[in-house]
Amino acid sequence: MDFVTNNEKLTIVGAAGMIGSNMAQTALMMRLTPNICLYDPFAPALEGVVEELRHCAFEGVNLTWTSDIGDALTGASYVVSSGGAARKAGMTREDLLKGNAEIAAQLGKDIRTYCPDVKHVVIIFNPADITGLVALIHGGLHPSQVSTLAALDSTRLRSELAQYFHISPDEIRNCRTYGGHGEQMAVFASTTLVAGRPLSELIGHEMPEDDWHELQQRVIQGGKHIIDLRGRSSFQSPAYLSICMIAAAMGGKAFTYPAGVYVHNDEFRHILMAMETSIGPKGVEYKNVQGTPEEHTKLTDSYNHLCKLRDEVISMGIIPPVDEWHKVNPHLK
Repeated sequence: MDFVTNNEKLTIVGAAGMIGSNMAQTALMMRLTPNICLYDPFAPALEGVVEELRHCAFEGVNLTWTSDIGDALTGASYVVSSGGAARKAGMTREDLLKGNAEIAAQLGKDIRTYCPDVKHVVIIFNPADITGLVALIHGGLHPSQVSTLAALDSTRLRSELAQYFHISPDEIRNCRTYGGHGEQMAVFASTTLVAGRPLSELIGHEMPEDDWHELQQRVIQGGKHIIDLRGRSSFQSPAYLSICMIAAAMGGKAFTYPAGVYVHNDEFRHILMAMETSIGPKGVEYKNVQGTPEEHTKLTDSYNHLCKLRDEVISMGIIPPVDEWHKVNPHLK
């Protein structure tokens, strides 16, 4: 089987962790590129990951590893980063704000220094909307070059609906959550088809309203549920979905779920959040979300919540005030 790209370098940041090591294996199994570099500051664990991957006996790959961020990023065409602190029991994604925002700022500066010609960057460490925004600002990248993992909420909606209706997940189509990847996400019904029937027509009939509201909460708390069950945060699903995102940017299969993207239009300004997106070799693009008035209100609430988090990061001095972003990144007008 051929590789998706010729020989372009893909760097995985945070590769010693559970998400990062699963990303590495997924990228190798999908044969995205033979040239994969794994980076993590924790060298012994990183070496262990590399040894295990070598034991898999993948053919035709040039797997390298380093604890030097300069070596890791130099020459990278694509970067996926899970390199933040993981969410623990009792924590929300927002509880990770300050520490992970600082990590994202340094990542952006390192990208600007070592791989200014990078084609696409996927950020997945929480709160991903904010860490992606911070990396974008400090990285000096065009907004189309940075996307974040928001699809996990939509795939959780797909899973919950399949279990509720006792049908195959393949019969659940076009699940969508928008806005923030956090407690304030907007879980839509109007986009979804259940075995070919609009979910919005089933709610209140075959699915009582209370059941729908409870299911929405299960989607919102999906990450917490994984922690409760496994004693640790999700790693298989974010690893797989993030590699699917970078694969699309590399010219592979289209990515069909919403991604986090920088949004600046007449309604939502200077923010990064999940929209209706497409990812391809030219980067990530978005279009405005369509939904009911109630759903749109939820999306606006989610946007306002993200603005508060963004402003907290500004108050911490991690990013400058909005009207000064263009001084750091000329692509952000």
